[in-house]
Amino acid sequence: MAVTLTTQNTVLGVLLPKAGTARLLANLATVVLGTLLLTLSAKISVPVMPVPVTLQTFAVAALAAGFGWRIGVATVALYLLEGLAGLPVFATGGGIDYVFRPSFGFLVGYLPMAYIIGRAADLGASGKVAILFLTMLAADAVVFAFGFAWLLVVVNLVVAQGGVVPGWLDAGNLVGSAFDGAVKPFVLWDGLKMAFAALSVAGAWRLVRRKA
Repeated sequence: MAVTLTTQNTVLGVLLPKAGTARLLANLATVVLGTLLLTLSAKISVPVMPVPVTLQTFAVAALAAGFGWRIGVATVALYLLEGLAGLPVFATGGGIDYVFRPSFGFLVGYLPMAYIIGRAADLGASGKVAILFLTMLAADAVVFAFGFAWLLVVVNLVVAQGGVVPGWLDAGNLVGSAFDGAVKPFVLWDGLKMAFAALSVAGAWRLVRRKA
């Protein structure tokens, strides 16, 4: 089982010990350390509303591409569980109430993002910048879709319960204003982050392959 958690097509797969027990322990340590990196990336942010610009999509993309899909998804899953359990790992803390915040859909979107990018890496995309970049853009679009959809769900629940819609949303045009506030301003930022992630992983792949 430990042997199949990542492949020799990923940076992690090349660096991991070859023996079964040592490899399994290294995999587990990698998942835990990965959640620490995701936490750090969440805390480095530009505080814009309604969703802060953080380095999380960069971190998820780079980790998934470097680890492969199994370790990448496991890392994101553990990170989400830590946050929902109350650990302050998200951008503004943690706790089960995070489910009802506008940003939660984006967090859940990191799971398919890690799978898509990690799967591409497992299949041999680690050293191919263009393929990695395009895959990361597609996976990032999935994150936006999850985040946008959940934002609309939360806002409609607020409206249904007679709550007040945030000022940046137009109650008469929820879809349009939600898109303008929670998606449009971040597209360029994420494009740059995906480019940097692809270049970083491809560079790391060439480095480890030369030393392997």
